[in-house]
Amino acid sequence: MCRLKHAGRTFEILVDPRRAFEYKKGAKLSVQDVLAYPSIYKDVSGADVVPEADLQKAFGTADPFKIAEKILREGELQLTTEQKREMTAQKRLQVAELVSRRGINPQTNAPHPPQRILAAMDQAGVNIDPFQDAELQFDRTVKALKALLPISFQRVTIAVRVQPQYAGRVYSILKGAGTTRKEQWLGDGSLSVEIEILGGMQQELFDKLAGLTHGSFESKVVSRMDA
Repeated sequence: MCRLKHAGRTFEILVDPRRAFEYKKGAKLSVQDVLAYPSIYKDVSGADVVPEADLQKAFGTADPFKIAEKILREGELQLTTEQKREMTAQKRLQVAELVSRRGINPQTNAPHPPQRILAAMDQAGVNIDPFQDAELQFDRTVKALKALLPISFQRVTIAVRVQPQYAGRVYSILKGAGTTRKEQWLGDGSLSVEIEILGGMQQELFDKLAGLTHGSFESKVVSRMDA
């Protein structure tokens, strides 16, 4: 539900909570995509619909979609306890996956699995805001986790060589994975690349390359540097 106090009265609409949240963040969704039912209510829980004459007086229109757009844009999104719990759980996972992709365990040079990070977040009492972008909650989450987990953030330079029959297939993957330092097409058609990526993304990159080349690639770590 989304609620707006306007012209001395309260107006409510019934919405899909996830789509309403994305809409309020600026996602390109139509009001029709967000509304669960195209009516304007005095009280959603009581299914008490506002008469068209009252809508016309308050908004200058009785069009429910135009009014709903204003309520979505200016109003307050109301969530049930269960909806808020579910959205918080999803955002917690997003934050944990960010930490997993970017950080590594310096004892093993491998990323911590998201489930291990989630457990540490629980232990550290990390509070996650379901309405705030995961990126904005990254730094404070890492700060809390460092007291419990060995974790560091490195940039790793990796040399990769791909056989000719797979070189074209993996080129865009390599270019999109990080910062290319050296790139060379060898005489036999093989591709040789040095690429700098976040340490936690190393295994993810290798998994992608293995899937595309059936394991027919060579790699070695050239250097590690604290990010």
